[in-house]
Amino acid sequence: MFECVVKNWQGEQVGQTTFELRVAKEETASHVVHRALVRQMNNARQGTASTKTRSEVRGGGRKPWRQKGTGRARAGSIRSPLWRGGGVIFGPKPRDYDIKMNRKERRLALRTAFASRVDDIIVVEEFDSQFERPKTKELVNAIARWGCDPDSKALLITGEKSEGVYLSARNVENVKLILATNLNVYDLLHADKIIVTPSALAKIQEVYGG
Repeated sequence: MFECVVKNWQGEQVGQTTFELRVAKEETASHVVHRALVRQMNNARQGTASTKTRSEVRGGGRKPWRQKGTGRARAGSIRSPLWRGGGVIFGPKPRDYDIKMNRKERRLALRTAFASRVDDIIVVEEFDSQFERPKTKELVNAIARWGCDPDSKALLITGEKSEGVYLSARNVENVKLILATNLNVYDLLHADKIIVTPSALAKIQEVYGG
């Protein structure tokens, strides 16, 4: 059982809420979360880096000079990796960086990462109605009232997509807005403060509760 502070739109503390998530054992928690983080970062790689070997570089078909008698080292192609303009030795080629991880283990890592940030989680009453028109300045001021420093990174988790909140948050450098169904280990660990709405907290327990 984990406890969090609940604040209203003005930033006043109006109570506390609890949530329950099954997390990994203390001795294996960091290992599971680390594996999920490495998997997420690896799976985000495009793997499109490519270099040409000596056989793929244009030219180099003719032997530059005869084998013997010139006094110079023997050479068979001007596209040798030792020459300027030649091929690349052991350079990168397109590849797949994806790492597989069982769904149960992925969800365990998510729950463990979320629960580990309990001291930095702020539950805020639903505020969609405040953004009938997008207003970035109002959102920035509200985040400051909720106890998040303007220079620190804030992760804002909502239950449902709100166009007004989305448009207000998208241009704020240190604020990232995600839905509860798009929870991921990297964002949870990268943020300094995590701001959650009650509907998002309920959805996290419903989807990832285990």
